[in-house]
Amino acid sequence: MTRNEKIAFKDSLKQFCITFIQQRIQTTQALINNAQQAANSEEKSSAGDKYETARAMGHIEKDMHTSQLMQHVKELAGLQQVDVHKIYSVATAGAFIQCSSMALFVAAGAGRQLFNGKAVLFLSPGAPLAKLINGKKTGEKFALNGTNIIIDDVF
Repeated sequence: MTRNEKIAFKDSLKQFCITFIQQRIQTTQALINNAQQAANSEEKSSAGDKYETARAMGHIEKDMHTSQLMQHVKELAGLQQVDVHKIYSVATAGAFIQCSSMALFVAAGAGRQLFNGKAVLFLSPGAPLAKLINGKKTGEKFALNGTNIIIDDVF
């Protein structure tokens, strides 16, 4: 791949990840809205505490989803700061790392995703595996689950 092709590839990985996190944000926002509607729609009943318990459960669920939403928004903001327009010589945020058994992109934690027919592990820069490979160069090894993995390329 040429330099421009590598940068375009990483830019498309970043855009894929942005879309993925935006979908998480939309889903979480819908869950918050549903939890709020459920809490608001509970009617007083003659069952005593049933009404208060159901409202409290709705608010707890809403708070949990609100916390998740804040994490997703923070992750999206961090991802937008990642520079993919540089060619890196070491594994770091914004780098694509190709190994014989896996492909890694350090930008945001989206897990293993199929990208253009290829499995790519999207890692947050703070993830344990990202920290393990941070600063490693092409040809260097790292151990994962008892297996030595060689880095074939970093860019």
